[in-house]
Amino acid sequence: MTKKAINDKDGQWSSFVIIKRDNYLNKLISSKHINLIKAVTGIRRSGKSFLLDPIFTNYLKETGVKKDHIIKIDLDDVSNYKFHDPQVLGSYIRKQIIDDNMYYIILDEIQFVSKFESLLKGLLKISNVDVYVAGSNSKFLSADIITEFRGRSQQIRIHPLSFKEFYESNNYSKQEAYNIYIRFGGMPLLNSFNAEEEKAKYLKDLFELTYFRVY
Repeated sequence: MTKKAINDKDGQWSSFVIIKRDNYLNKLISSKHINLIKAVTGIRRSGKSFLLDPIFTNYLKETGVKKDHIIKIDLDDVSNYKFHDPQVLGSYIRKQIIDDNMYYIILDEIQFVSKFESLLKGLLKISNVDVYVAGSNSKFLSADIITEFRGRSQQIRIHPLSFKEFYESNNYSKQEAYNIYIRFGGMPLLNSFNAEEEKAKYLKDLFELTYFRVY
């Protein structure tokens, strides 16, 4: 377990405990090279993006995958708004594929791409790509989308930290960890905050973002 500074996508930089989340990583590893869209789903800030990058991308690099064979695009980054057009995104991805080796396509917040269903089905037809996507809103998880991808996707649903993950990622005694966990829960970024007031504010802000944000 280590700490480093990361951007939590809301522009806040903080010290963050890197939790390996081996259970979910192993699910991604076991799904490698299966000709299905690997869809990582879950509530906001449960760790979907972090699971794909850096956890999964680091695993790929450590096992010999070259950096230019990992095509990772954060679709909620303003610099990538042009890729919300599926034709622009599809063309960009195809131009990066210049040999017969396996390419790993990682698309975060895929729901921002219009008609992303057609884009993903098209990528499945490329023999040397392995596709991983993440998304969390109602559009991405709607019954229609799930039906559309039935037989073409494998869903990996990620949850907030279990008590075991929370306990092992901190230096609390088991009783201290239990008291904190039952009060504040297991959202991963909570490990960045020390004061109870900060933890409570983070959860309040997350609640409002989840239930009142309009896409």
